[in-house]
Amino acid sequence: MVYIHEAHALDGARPNGGDGHPFVEEPIDASERRGVAARCHTSLDMAPLRMLIDDMKNSAATAYAAHPDRLYLVGEDGHIAYAGGRGPRGFQPDELAGAIDELLADE
Repeated sequence: MVYIHEAHALDGARPNGGDGHPFVEEPIDASERRGVAARCHTSLDMAPLRMLIDDMKNSAATAYAAHPDRLYLVGEDGHIAYAGGRGPRGFQPDELAGAIDELLADE
């Protein structure tokens, strides 16, 4: 998982929070982004996933058209084995699970 810029920051264009979602402001530096990512990781119970943090230039978000959310599977060879549609409508975890099963079956 890569934590990118906040889609629903309180000081952003589409603020949101509550109902199990953390209230956050858009981080202004890498330290703040790491802190918000850690809070989200914990409050959204994502403990089984390792979380990486995008840089403040949003390089990963831009390169993978990741906003607001997107699922990718990268194989051990570094090639993209699955690229999901843009979220929220294209966010299909079951498709990703199938791609994982397929990738593991090929190994």
